[in-house]
Amino acid sequence: MLKKVEEKEKEKKRKQSNLPRNILKMCENMMEINFGDSIISTLSCDKDGLSLKKSSLLKCPPPFLLKTYELLEEGSEVEDGMKIVSWNEEGNGFVVWFPAEFSELILPRYFKHNNFSSFIRQLNTYGFRKISSKRWEFQHEKFQKGCKQMLVEISRKKCEPSVFPSYLKSCSEENATTNNSSVEENTNENHELLMEENKNLKKEKLQLQMQIAECKALEMKLLECLSQCMDSQQNKVRRLC
Repeated sequence: MLKKVEEKEKEKKRKQSNLPRNILKMCENMMEINFGDSIISTLSCDKDGLSLKKSSLLKCPPPFLLKTYELLEEGSEVEDGMKIVSWNEEGNGFVVWFPAEFSELILPRYFKHNNFSSFIRQLNTYGFRKISSKRWEFQHEKFQKGCKQMLVEISRKKCEPSVFPSYLKSCSEENATTNNSSVEENTNENHELLMEENKNLKKEKLQLQMQIAECKALEMKLLECLSQCMDSQQNKVRRLC
């Protein structure tokens, strides 16, 4: 009986030793399997056999940042060859040269809206700063030309503040080293920004009111149609009776 057990053990070891070398090599090392930049699992081999272990999720950049980066890489132009929006000379920020064209042509293509103020608010929620009082130039230390991989390091602020306090703060820091004329320019710019935001909010409010009115009109038509159907059914019942 003991002999038979020993023979079985020897036979088992002999079969294991006949495994192809490439299989043994694969089992000796760890292999990482990447599932479309979303999940990474690890395939490893130990004494107990093969095991598949799920590791941490890969972090993906927010869609807003990806789209903003892509529109800058595309570099749309107006008729005379001037850029609508582009990276600045250093490549550590970008400039919206023509806000009107940017709102009309670029925003609908990438973000399904044409609200420039909304785009600015989104930038602010991710920590972008407006660094120039002369033009619409924005900057973030992790948002740089040729460094798309750094986008994953940018995260949304925990509390979403209004865009204006951030810019007012930026302006106050700049005003500390500028003269009274630059202070007046910054104040005027912030006033224009507030006026533009107020105008857009009024427009959105009007659109919502129109939608509500249309819904109410549709509701009345449906109720009228339902009432007619019920009257018709009641008349049929009366005729049968």
